[in-house]
Amino acid sequence: MVGGSNDRRRNAGVGPRVPPGPFRSSEVTVTPSTSPRSRKRATPAKPAAPPRPFVAHHLAPPHEVLSESESKKVLEELATSSERLPRILASDPGLRTDPKFAAMKESGENLAGRLVRIRRPSATAGEAIAYRLIVQSVGGE
Repeated sequence: MVGGSNDRRRNAGVGPRVPPGPFRSSEVTVTPSTSPRSRKRATPAKPAAPPRPFVAHHLAPPHEVLSESESKKVLEELATSSERLPRILASDPGLRTDPKFAAMKESGENLAGRLVRIRRPSATAGEAIAYRLIVQSVGGE
């Protein structure tokens, strides 16, 4: 008889001493513990490093925030409205190349709706000038 020893145990009510698998129930139920498994030690807080000063990248063209009167004058010269101009976020790092920008931002001046003049070197024109409209967020003005 093949496998007779297993048949005798099964008939005798004594099973093999095999730990329960994922689909077998066991006599001992396992419940999750309410205590955390490991306790992390509190690490001492590192002192905050002072913020690094802003240094403009050599490839970033200089940006110049125009005053409101200059913005109106430029729009008249271009014969266009501000809605037709490309936009630039007030948080754009390129704006930080203008020293006046930091002073305006610290004073709490509203920069939305102002124009920015960007001067780029050009091989054919010598200098290409582009204008952008400052907006606070992507969706609105």
